[in-house]
Formats: sequence, structure tokens, C-alpha cells
Amino acid sequence: MIDASTYVPPKVWTWNKENGGQFASVNRPIAGPTHERELPVGQHPLQLYSQGTPNGIKVTIMLEELLALGHSGAEYDAWLIRIGEGDQFGSGFVDINPNSKIPALVDRSGREPIRVFESGSILLYLAEKFGALLPASVKERTESLSWLFWQMGSAPYLGGGFGHFYVYAPIKIEYAIDRFTMEAKRQLDVLNRQLADHRFVAGDEYCIADIAIWSWYGQVVLGDAYNAAEFLSVTDYPRVLRWAEEIASRPAVQRGRIVNRTAGELQLLERHKPADIDQALAPLVISV
Repeated sequence: MIDASTYVPPKVWTWNKENGGQFASVNRPIAGPTHERELPVGQHPLQLYSQGTPNGIKVTIMLEELLALGHSGAEYDAWLIRIGEGDQFGSGFVDINPNSKIPALVDRSGREPIRVFESGSILLYLAEKFGALLPASVKERTESLSWLFWQMGSAPYLGGGFGHFYVYAPIKIEYAIDRFTMEAKRQLDVLNRQLADHRFVAGDEYCIADIAIWSWYGQVVLGDAYNAAEFLSVTDYPRVLRWAEEIASRPAVQRGRIVNRTAGELQLLERHKPADIDQALAPLVISV
């Protein structure tokens, strides 16, 4: 391993499989499938292929919120894609998402299946399909979408930047951690200021922007992502904490956040009916 303090970039970069730390086995500079694998299809029109990461739980929370609102058409099958094992490079998954990232959704409710990839796109697709969790007025809808796309543009600095170098990088690089910690705290300050006059991020109405942002920033400030709450001094952002705790208390959020989850106390590798989540949550209900 090269000492970061003496590293000089080569004239032409080449792929070194020894680099990459925890994700070395799945990181690669080319796209496309690495193996043939058909994806399973369940009984519901909506088929989700994902893992319970911050990006993944956006969609399962959204689906559980829709079901809680009475939209029976939002019933879904959630199949586990183990990204650490390279499932996202199977031919069936690449057919749905050429970018090989979770989550990916197939809507089979119409005459022809519709593929939807990128978590923000899936949230917007479902909101429009069911007419829920997105304000109707032009002004409020635009505000909500602005915050949704803020999350899509900002989260890579929190996840691939701060989270990677603070938690996953094989060596701790002071410059990288300082740079991305500064940006993560700036983003938390953006949210804290926005929430000074709003119950939810885009206003007084809970919407897909809250789902997307909470899945990353809410989990970080509550200590459920990267174990970095103390490191980031999240008590400096009391309005973000208030907002995060309120959303975490929503039953649909509690249900959706455990689907396709492979780590932690509560895990549900696959979900095919509501009873699957009920059974997974039963120990928590009993303890309460």
C-alpha cells in the first residue's frame, strides 16, 4: 500500500485490484454484467431489487407510507441484492439498471413492464403514480423537488465522501476526512437553517423530500449510520434532530427501514407480504 503522503499520480491511471479496501472485490472501472443471473419475480405488480442501505430504504419507506395511506396497489415484493457480493452485476439486474446500483424497481401493472432506477426517480415515479406524498400546487411541488434533488446531489459527499473515508477506507487520510467532514457539517447546517421555520424540509407537508433526506441525514444524526453522531457533533443541529426523531417515529418508516436489511438488530432480507414485516418487528413490540 502506498503512503498517502508520498503518492504521486501516474501519467496514466490503471486498475489495481489490490486497492479499494472493503469494496475491492466489487469496485471496477467498467460497466455491464459480470455473470448471468435472472431476477426472481413475485406475485405483486411492483418488484423491488435492493438492499437496506440509505438509498435502498428510501423506496421501502415510500412503499410502506403508500400502503399506510390505503394505496393497495403499492403492495410489493422486495428481493435482496447483496451489493458486497456483486449481485448488482448480474445480467438481470443490469437489464433494469445499466448503472448497477441499488435500488431498482420494475412496475408490472401495465401492458408492458416499466423499469425505474435511481432512488430519486423511483420516489418521484411512485408519488406520481399514486398521487401521494408530493404537493399538488406548483410552488410547493417545486420546493419539494428542489429538496429531493438537493439530496441526490449532496448525499455522495456524505456517503462516498465522508462515510467512505471515515469508516471504510483502508487507510485514514486526514485531508480527505477533514474535507468531507467539513462538507457534511455544512450540509447539516443547511438543513438546520431550513427547518427553523418548517416542520418538514419543504414546508409543513411530509413528502418524498423528507423520505429521501431522512434516509441519509436523519440516520446519521440519530447514530444509525456510520456511528458518527458524536464525531459530527450533531447536537449542534437541534432542528435536524427534532425532524429526524419525528420521522423515525412514523410506523411506515419503522417498517420500511428494516426491509432488505442485512445488518443491525432488526433484519428482513426479503419482503413479500405485510406479515413479513410484522413478524420481524414482533420482538420489538413485545419488548415495549
